Amino acid sequence: MKNPLLIGVSARIYYPSGPVLDMGGVWTRTLHYLEQSVANWILAGDGLPVMIPAVDSESLVLRSGIDLDYYATSLHGLVLQGGNDVAPETYGERALDPAWEGDKVRDRYEMELVQAFIDAGKPIFGICRGLQLLNVKFGGTLYQDIATQLPHARRHVDRVRYHNLSHDVELIPGTRLASLYPKLRIVLVNSIHHQGIKDVAPAFEVEARCVEDGLVEAIRLREGPYIAAVQWHPEFHRPVDLVSFNDRPMLMDFLDAARKVRDESAAA
Repeated sequence: MKNPLLIGVSARIYYPSGPVLDMGGVWTRTLHYLEQSVANWILAGDGLPVMIPAVDSESLVLRSGIDLDYYATSLHGLVLQGGNDVAPETYGERALDPAWEGDKVRDRYEMELVQAFIDAGKPIFGICRGLQLLNVKFGGTLYQDIATQLPHARRHVDRVRYHNLSHDVELIPGTRLASLYPKLRIVLVNSIHHQGIKDVAPAFEVEARCVEDGLVEAIRLREGPYIAAVQWHPEFHRPVDLVSFNDRPMLMDFLDAARKVRDESAAA
């Protein structure tokens, strides 16, 4: 493939459960991985997914000349995967429950990664945790646990039903997301999250909300580079499912922004 569209994907991080020597930062027995569903989602739009390992200033193996800026310069766009909670201390709070302490190592890595892609002028798309991380990165806050802190809210996660739990969201008129679906106002999406946006970062416009409780389901940067995110998991949508929200126009909008960056770079 000539001049392929290379889409970076932030790594999900698995930490070994057994006893290990904790040397801080990102260490050798930690696994970095890309979920197959996310890879297939990007491939469906003719993008080539490239997982970006969590290389930072505290990594055990430091590679001279290769850092997150290198990836941002070499790739055409960035997708932030879902995964572990954002650590409350990342947005100035303490965990209300030990189970919600989150992953501050991944927070730091993804914050640096996002900044590198912003500096490089590359588009960014966040999924689930990705939406939450972007909101925090730009000064917003989160509900550490929706059921605890917002008891009137509908159920947003079911460990048994997982991606089969769904609810309606409203696409906010006048937003870019709504413009991609001119004939739709209320759509059905999956719901797999116990945390969510509490205070929206000032730089973001809300593009969708849960119909039943008003929780934020999609955001986009008002001005500047292409940065958008959704709370649901578009990579879990099956093409044969004609009832749930068809995420393809949203995917292609992001990939078109990445193609524009690639083509402008090639022409320079």
